[in-house]
Amino acid sequence: VGCVAVSDRIKGDAADAVRYLQQKMGAEVWMVTGDNTRVARSVASEVGITNVAAEALPGDKVTRIKSLQAKGKTVAMVGDGINDSPALSQADLGIAIGTGTDVAVESAGVVLMRDSLLDVITAFDLSRVTYKRIRLNFVWAFGFNATGIPIAAGVLMPAGIILPPWAAGLAMALSSVCVVCSSLLLNRYRRPDFATTSWGWVREDIELG
Repeated sequence: VGCVAVSDRIKGDAADAVRYLQQKMGAEVWMVTGDNTRVARSVASEVGITNVAAEALPGDKVTRIKSLQAKGKTVAMVGDGINDSPALSQADLGIAIGTGTDVAVESAGVVLMRDSLLDVITAFDLSRVTYKRIRLNFVWAFGFNATGIPIAAGVLMPAGIILPPWAAGLAMALSSVCVVCSSLLLNRYRRPDFATTSWGWVREDIELG
């Protein structure tokens, strides 16, 4: 009597990615798959996922995402197959693995260039850093112009302070240069150190499928 067992290989960094998403980011992770229940639960237990929906058709994945969204959740879907493309389109954020199918890549809003689930965390962290930089630039530009424009208009003339036209133009150019230089600092971004980093950004309303 012989027995042959065939199964997909679990990505080496899957357990680490799930652990970070759950413990450091406060995300509730779901595994929604077309595999049978026994296989799905076995894989989920190996990577630390407790929420499992098995034997799901493409439409079932979309329904699952809609149900989470109806509860006010912000849903991010990670997938790489043709069957994942409808769910990637339905999710608030679709994330496709770059080595996946072309249909999945076209349906997603974010494409990971490497076949690493840890890049999902890097994408979230880079988005956070970028958004923080945008807000900083806005505050800087607004404060600079809110101060400079009245002075250029002559508000301080009674006090004998006059801003010549050339100085006003230079100040406006300086404001733009400062914003651009601030944005260029994003080139110094480094991905999180997954071995030691303590995450301070917690999003409890993100669901990953």
